[in-house]
Amino acid sequence: MNEKYMPHEIEAKWQKLWAENDAFSNTINRQRPEYYVLEMFPYPSGNLHMGHVRNYSIGDVIARFKVMQGYNVLHPMGWDAFGMPAENAAIKNGIHPSSWTWDNIANMRNQQQELGLSYDWDREVATCHPHYYHWTQWLFLLFFERGLAYKKKAAVNWCNDCNTVLANEQVVDGRCWRCDSVVVKKDLEQWFLKITDYADRLLADLSELKGWPDRVKTMQENWIGRSEGAEFSFAVPEINDKIPVYTTRHDTVFGVSYIVLAPEHVLVDKLIAGKPEEQAVRTFIERVRNQSEIARTSTETEKEGIFTGAYAVHPFTGEPVPIWIANYVLVEYGTGAVMGVPAHDQRDWDFANKYGLPKKIVVQPVGKELSLSDMTEAYGGQGTMANSGEFSGLDNEAGKVRIAQWFEEQGIGKRRVNYRLRDWLISRQRYWGAPIPIIYCPECGTVPVPKDQLPVLLPENVDFTSGSVSPLAKAEDFINCTCPKCGGKARRETDTMDTFICSSWYYFRYTSPHTTDQPFEPDKANYWMPVDQYIGGIEHAILHLLYSRFFTKVLKDAGLVNVNEPFKNLLTQGMVIKDGAKMSKSKGNVVAPGEIISKYGADTARMFILFAAPPERDLEWSDQGVEGAYRFLNRLWRIVDHYTTLIGTEASEYDPKQLSKPEKELRRILHVTIKRVTEDIGQRFNFNTAISAIMELVNAMYAIKDQGVTINSGLAREVVGSLLKMLAPFAPHITEELWQETIAEGSVHKQFWPTFDAAAMEVEEVEVVLQINGKVRDKVVVSAGLTPKELEKTALEQEKVRELIAGKEVVKVISVPQKLVNIVVK
Repeated sequence: MNEKYMPHEIEAKWQKLWAENDAFSNTINRQRPEYYVLEMFPYPSGNLHMGHVRNYSIGDVIARFKVMQGYNVLHPMGWDAFGMPAENAAIKNGIHPSSWTWDNIANMRNQQQELGLSYDWDREVATCHPHYYHWTQWLFLLFFERGLAYKKKAAVNWCNDCNTVLANEQVVDGRCWRCDSVVVKKDLEQWFLKITDYADRLLADLSELKGWPDRVKTMQENWIGRSEGAEFSFAVPEINDKIPVYTTRHDTVFGVSYIVLAPEHVLVDKLIAGKPEEQAVRTFIERVRNQSEIARTSTETEKEGIFTGAYAVHPFTGEPVPIWIANYVLVEYGTGAVMGVPAHDQRDWDFANKYGLPKKIVVQPVGKELSLSDMTEAYGGQGTMANSGEFSGLDNEAGKVRIAQWFEEQGIGKRRVNYRLRDWLISRQRYWGAPIPIIYCPECGTVPVPKDQLPVLLPENVDFTSGSVSPLAKAEDFINCTCPKCGGKARRETDTMDTFICSSWYYFRYTSPHTTDQPFEPDKANYWMPVDQYIGGIEHAILHLLYSRFFTKVLKDAGLVNVNEPFKNLLTQGMVIKDGAKMSKSKGNVVAPGEIISKYGADTARMFILFAAPPERDLEWSDQGVEGAYRFLNRLWRIVDHYTTLIGTEASEYDPKQLSKPEKELRRILHVTIKRVTEDIGQRFNFNTAISAIMELVNAMYAIKDQGVTINSGLAREVVGSLLKMLAPFAPHITEELWQETIAEGSVHKQFWPTFDAAAMEVEEVEVVLQINGKVRDKVVVSAGLTPKELEKTALEQEKVRELIAGKEVVKVISVPQKLVNIVVK
């Protein structure tokens, strides 16, 4: 054994041996319980960052720990490899997205291997590989066949200078990220998936997810946004039409003083045609349409509106109701029209104040009468209906039921459940994505590509000239094709799929990544799924996780899998920050993993990132912390080297009862540590406290060494062996090396996790605090088994105690075994 810890030599050696021996590959084994550990796969941007290191290190600890507990563990890795950055690189650097992506994958794979991560690399997938997107397209056709994929006109971001559609992330402050031109809205035919058909199940089944953070489940609940209300219509006689509205406060319908439409509402043109307000309204609409949905609905955005010049008729009172257009109403939400009740909705109150619209109180709080002259804000609470015709005097909740019944009796409305969730727009006017497998035929219409003709391959020879339309839209060899139904000339769809499609099913592909006749083998998927522990950032709490849940439910309904939810347990790790901010190049506070590994080794990087904070909390980077982790591994190396001389070559039995007092204390600390580390990893994922416990054990090993005690060889073997097993998931290279040098051949990572002996954790002696009138005056070491009376007697016999209570009356003595004695005197 080398005297000095040489991390780079050790890590290179073991990484090579693990790779040569496929150390982490596995298959179905029904003799052992299965466990599927998965970290969210990365976009291959070029280099790992510290957030990646933290994510993967957390997953690796769990995977290695579960293997040592006897589980058959699946721990794969792959690449979310389609997306906009590759296309941007093609435009900027003249390199094909495929080359850029595969070069980055090779680099990042190497960096992951340098971290010593226990991935089964035989299961590696990349979403941009035809073998993968073949089945992404196959799944799109499955959705199409089941009536869950459809095409309709939708508003998109459009740059007139670049002549192209932009994703929301390509619009910066209302301008094109490429040319800085003002972005406008344009209506195009787009493909959607009907996720709304699964809204109820996506919401209800959140209760199954006991292992998910409540915060994430709440975010999904709010995104789905289920509400129970009523939909009814306001007649507009002048255009002989109706405006439907949806509301959860139909108890306030008598308080409606105006209606607000989305600028994109289908009736706007008819309402303003020929009116004096027409031009002003069109100018307002054009300006508002070019704002993002996020900006329009933000609480910080000023609510703006304009009167159309048209009126609707109130269904109860017959009074005219002015029709306005406002920026805060979106056509995709509800009916695209909102009734304004200023006295009982704060947004409506503010809007009415701004534009001088009337208010009417129709719900009075119980025991108090509101007056508009005294009100400074809307009253949105419960109460008794007022100024509401025959419904006045009803509790407003009962009034909701009665009014909904009236709507249905009169045929102008009905009770309805509504959702904030909208169908998933998956069309992307980009090249680097999975082509949508649809053909358009003049005779046959929309025709799905036959499954035996998949994959629809991306053409390689395409033009990425900046400012052009999507390269696929110009690739005539790709576009022109034959209709699979009639054999006539036809054209391919040139949109590609949202990359969230690719990441919504990859965890199934890992279960059988080499199958060539289906997306995955059902028996293998059903063996491994659901993922037992999923790990990733909170930023994916809504879209990726919601889409994955949607996909899994569709696959279950199609009979392809047995599972209803994809991820049993979810851990959302915090960010890595430095100098109080998230690491980023713009802030100049980035620490590259390669820098740390090249200086200190991968085990140090892993130890620091796991020790610095609990996984769900943000981690503040500390150079001193990294150095501290490195020093600890050096201390570990030296103490194990010292104990090697005590262990001997053969395992030896020993009688714990025959150990010396220092040996018994070391054994006690060992078993306390085993219990703490086992629970911290297995029950709480408190990796930082687990490492802290291991450090305390190492300190105890040094303490007995410094006392000059030569310990029993069997105890030395037990202590060193258990120490290396417990540390193995955190620092896999140094523990593998020390295991072979001190304990046995073979891998430490294939050993069974150590178990603790409860009897060994019991102490023989304890230090007890001695108090007089509540103040500490002395301490004494006593047998741990003393009764309260025996402890009292021992305390009163102590010389210092006798001196302090001499001449005083002992009123009472409070004895707490193993902790303290308090003598009350006067």
